[in-house]
Amino acid sequence: MNSRSSFDSELIASFTNRRLHLILLPTEQCNFRCTYCYEDFAIGRMREDVVAGVKRLIDRRAGELEHLQISWFGGEPLLARSIIEDIAAHCQQAQRFHGLSYASDVTTNGYALNVAAASRLAELGVRTYQVSLDGPEVYHDRTRVRADGRGSFARIWGNLLSIRESPAPVSIMLRIHLTPANISAMPEFLIEVRDTFLTDPRFTVFLKRVVQLGGANDATMEVLDPADARIAALEELVLDGGDSTRVFEPEEVCYAARANSLLVRADGRIGKCTVALSDPANTIGRLLPDGSLQVDNQRLRPWLQGWELRDDELNSCPYQAFTKAEPVLLQIGARPTR
Repeated sequence: MNSRSSFDSELIASFTNRRLHLILLPTEQCNFRCTYCYEDFAIGRMREDVVAGVKRLIDRRAGELEHLQISWFGGEPLLARSIIEDIAAHCQQAQRFHGLSYASDVTTNGYALNVAAASRLAELGVRTYQVSLDGPEVYHDRTRVRADGRGSFARIWGNLLSIRESPAPVSIMLRIHLTPANISAMPEFLIEVRDTFLTDPRFTVFLKRVVQLGGANDATMEVLDPADARIAALEELVLDGGDSTRVFEPEEVCYAARANSLLVRADGRIGKCTVALSDPANTIGRLLPDGSLQVDNQRLRPWLQGWELRDDELNSCPYQAFTKAEPVLLQIGARPTR
């Protein structure tokens, strides 16, 4: 497909009313305090009227949809698993009644992702996960710190091993964070990841540099140069002549650049980007309890200007229109990341 055809195809996919992608924050609280996190944890669980609004929005739209994608983000979404289960069950009802396709994914720190949770959520159509690891335990536990100050690696690794040994019908993308501090330890760690998990087709790997996203520690945080040759070498190491699909490549168009993708915060505010949570420009409207959307088109338009300008870079990261920051990869498939 040539570039013109590819652009037109993505344009149609991003504006069609036949598809709806909702990124839902069932809670904006988290049991972790990762050193590079940009969130402020000021909001708690999704309010009951917002939950009702999400369900009614789905009911309003289901009759015209071909595909419904629900992405769960936070905070840590599994801290509010009951809300996930409630809305997911409602999505399944809509799927059965209207005959639409439905898929759901979760960006989680993995601490509560045990076999029982994965199996139950799979029954409700929630089957795709992204779990971050910051290298071997000694490095991971310095940066992906629990709210009580203790490490998290052992519990997460144990959950992943248990899922590997189970028949749970899930897909897990292991997002491996690369930093100047841990990169020297990555070859040995990635060999372990490859040999432990990539023999199971349910697992894939995504190598990602940690970047400055507006967190409290940005000023003192060192990051790798994107052209660092060690990153490409690590990707080859993970592959080791194997299936290239096991190393994840993000899509070229960010979900925030798609008109049919909306972020619903726990307090009912509507946004576009999971990184720009604290930026006023990210609030484009509100979800009402009856499922209707109040959207300010003047605030929405800058997020979509990459299509008007035919600017592939803006479509890959529309938040660049509001900042001078380098582009950040915000999605895995249709899923937000951090």
